[in-house]
Amino acid sequence: MKIRSVEVSVFTYPTRRVSDSAGHSHPGEESQAKMAMLTITTNEGDCGYSFAPPEVVRPHVVNAFFRKVLVGQNPFDRERLWQDLVHWQRGSAHQLTERALSFVEQALWDLIGRKLKMPVHKLLGGFREKVPAYGSTMCGDELKGGLSTPDEFGQFAEKLVARGYQAIKLHTWMPPVAFAPDPKMDIKACAAVREAVGPDIELMLDGYHWYSRSQALTIGKALEKLNFAWFEEPMEEESMASYAWLAENLSIDVIGPESLGGKHHSRADWVKAGACDILRAGANGVGGISPCMKVASLAEAFGMDCEVHGNGAASLAVVGAIRNCRWYERGLLHPFLEYDEPAAYLNSIVDPMDEQGFVHLSDRPGLGEDINFDYIETHTVSRD
Repeated sequence: MKIRSVEVSVFTYPTRRVSDSAGHSHPGEESQAKMAMLTITTNEGDCGYSFAPPEVVRPHVVNAFFRKVLVGQNPFDRERLWQDLVHWQRGSAHQLTERALSFVEQALWDLIGRKLKMPVHKLLGGFREKVPAYGSTMCGDELKGGLSTPDEFGQFAEKLVARGYQAIKLHTWMPPVAFAPDPKMDIKACAAVREAVGPDIELMLDGYHWYSRSQALTIGKALEKLNFAWFEEPMEEESMASYAWLAENLSIDVIGPESLGGKHHSRADWVKAGACDILRAGANGVGGISPCMKVASLAEAFGMDCEVHGNGAASLAVVGAIRNCRWYERGLLHPFLEYDEPAAYLNSIVDPMDEQGFVHLSDRPGLGEDINFDYIETHTVSRD
C-alpha cells in the first residue's frame, strides 16, 4: 500500500460563532465560514480525513511538505512519516506549524483506522468506553443574558449541571472586553459559579493568559478557598520559571503548558522544573495524536495526570486510550448556542453526552467522524 495523493478541499458552512479582534469565539449572527478537509488516498482506494481552518494549511504547505513527504510512502509507517515532517519544521516552523502537522497526522490515523475497520482509540490502546466531560465555557463577553457578569456565569453553570456535567471550566473575560483583564472580576465569577453549583461539582479556571506573578497568585489563592480543581494558563507560558514559582506557592493544581510549542520535549522540561502539577497537551496543539500520547506517557512515568486540551475526534481518541486523564473537554459552551447540533458538514457530533455527563467513545472506524461528504462536495469553493 502506498499513498497516491494528498488533497485539500475548502468548503463553506453556516455558523453562529464569530471571533473578536483578539481571536476569541463568541455567539453572533449566522454567517458563512470556511473549513478545510484534508484527504489522504492510497493506491488501493483507502482514504483518511481530517479538518482544520484553511489558514492552517496553505497550498504551499501541502505542496512543499505534505506531498513531498507522504506521496509514495506506506501510511502504516506513520511514526517515520511524522518524524520526517518534524525534520522539515526546522527553518519552516512558521509555515509547517504544530497545527498543520496535527492536521496531516490525524488524517494518517484516520486512514489506518478505516483500513483496519477499527476506532483510533482502540488502535492507541483502548483504555475506556466512556469518559466524564467537563463543560468548557466560551470567554466572558458583554452580551446581556450571555456571559457578561459573574451572576450570568453562575446561572449558566446551573444549566450545565442540570444537563449532566460533573465539572465546569470557566474562560473569563479577556480584551477586547472593556474592563478586561480584571482579577477581581475573575474571582467574582468563580465565586458565583461555586455558589450556584454547590461543593460537589469540580471547577477549573482558564482566564486571561498574561497576568503578572502577583496577580496570578492573588487569583490562585482565591481559587484555593473556593476549592477549584485546577488553575490554567494565567501567565505567559514562555516563562517556565514563573510557573514553577506559582506552583510552589499554591496548593491548587497548576496545569500546563497549554499553548506552548515544543511538543513532548517542552513538557518534559516543565515536569523537571516543577512548573506544573498536571501536564497539558492536545492533539491539535502539540503536533498530532502521537506526540499527545507521548506527553501522556511522560506524565504517567512521573505519577502525573495529563489532561487533554480541546474537544474533537482526535483529542477524544487520546482520552479513550490513556489511564491518566480524568476528563474530556466539551465545548466551547454558551447560553446562546446549542452545542449538540452538528456542523452542516457532519451528520452527527463526535462527542454526544448522556444525562450523567459521560461521553461515549465511538465504535466507528478511524477517528469516528460521521462526515457528510455530499454537503462538502456541494459547498466546496477550492481544491488543491
